[in-house]
Amino acid sequence: MIDFPEVTRIHRRMPKEVFYKRLQLNKTVKDKFVSDVDRIYIENSLTKDNLNLAADSEVKEILLLSIALKKQEFDGKVVEAIARQNPHQLVFLLTYEDQRQLALYHGKLYRTEWMPDEELKLDAHGFSLEEIWNSLIEQIALYEERASSSERLSIDQRLALQEKILKLEKQIKKTEAAAWKETQPKKRFDLYQRVQKYKQELEGLKNGES
Repeated sequence: MIDFPEVTRIHRRMPKEVFYKRLQLNKTVKDKFVSDVDRIYIENSLTKDNLNLAADSEVKEILLLSIALKKQEFDGKVVEAIARQNPHQLVFLLTYEDQRQLALYHGKLYRTEWMPDEELKLDAHGFSLEEIWNSLIEQIALYEERASSSERLSIDQRLALQEKILKLEKQIKKTEAAAWKETQPKKRFDLYQRVQKYKQELEGLKNGES
């Protein structure tokens, strides 16, 4: 459930053709836009005035866009292009049949896993639009945060830490797979040693030791 105040609700359909013609897209992304996107709605607009916020913020408006997709495996560059060329902060609700996914762009595109509608959760809390935006980043980009001791870190520091952890987890899987395939005992031993080193480093990152 997306729990945004009713006063922020717009639910206005944006003609797809008009929408993508406003964007500067290369031919590949434009073709993907046409082939992957079915409908676009502006669902909510969060502003200082309609939320009755006292604190000023560099963030002036947060929009929730719902995008109905023609297929679940879509090109994320389409969403990224929309976010990068829009002056507002954007949250995306991506829908395909009975599945939902949340996404936003903050230096890169972050997406949750696909999930049924009843499992979807997103709310707006904070005393300024900047605090609300940071909360939305936290709920979407860090919804499966792997580090256990990151409360003292900023949002950007937590995202950077998560990237390190994800990269290391992929490296462990890749090295373990290589070790299984290696037939020479010495090389296999070296690979296993490397895996243990990666796992120790991973444990340290998760526990905030580095």
